[in-house]
Amino acid sequence: MVSHSEKLINELNDMAKQLRIDALEMIHRRGQGHPGGSLSIAEIIAALFFHHLRIDPMRPDWEERDRFILSKGHACATLYAALAHRGFFPIEELTNWGHLNSRLQGHPDRLKTAGVEMTTGFLGHGLAIGAGLCLAARLKKMNYHTYVLLGDGECQSGILWEGALTAGKYRLSNLTAIVDYNDVQLDGPVHEIMPLEPFVEKWKAFSFAVIEINGHNMREILDSLDMALQIHTKPTAIIAHTTKGKGVSFMENKASWHGRAPNDEQFARAKAELLGR
Repeated sequence: MVSHSEKLINELNDMAKQLRIDALEMIHRRGQGHPGGSLSIAEIIAALFFHHLRIDPMRPDWEERDRFILSKGHACATLYAALAHRGFFPIEELTNWGHLNSRLQGHPDRLKTAGVEMTTGFLGHGLAIGAGLCLAARLKKMNYHTYVLLGDGECQSGILWEGALTAGKYRLSNLTAIVDYNDVQLDGPVHEIMPLEPFVEKWKAFSFAVIEINGHNMREILDSLDMALQIHTKPTAIIAHTTKGKGVSFMENKASWHGRAPNDEQFARAKAELLGR
């Protein structure tokens, strides 16, 4: 396994902070969005798009590119910020998010936005599509890897486990599922509304290798992604324990911030916290 330098870790953590600021600015400007789940995935998105994924913004349709699916499409503010900073489109376009005729819609649209592999929004379907992409790679004898970022509330969906069955049956080692396990969904704690535990054992029963990490620890994220590439007999599930609304004290672990935009005063407070002021 590769030993990642402190310089890389610091750079990726800085990018995660920038993605959080951009996502909150977009949600505040638009007056709509999902800050809680957008903030909880910042480190994961930064690690993928600025280090791990084999992608080329100048060739978004490059056949050998790795595929990334944001199955929890309501957190697209963070994805759009990453795509802009990665060079898929100008950063200035982030101000158009959700506008009529903008290519940045309220949920990701693969027909409109370069770098988006699947149109998402209706939860639970990303893993099955990811399994299909992996089967296509096998049939075409291609070497790309597919990553699917899931919400924990989304893991209450039956269709997701049908996708897991498919991945396990065909031993899709080129598939990595990453679960944003922040334990908060729209109406309250996941463990109260529809508990997922024993979560690790569920994934193992569906023939996945399972890695548990702190989803805000950049070194653990990078190491887990590297480990997944070394598993050649089955798909991998990375269970990333995260904090809903991470980085903004009054949003953390609050279901009320699942899908609510901050007002001017709240946004100013949140941005000051993220900037460390």
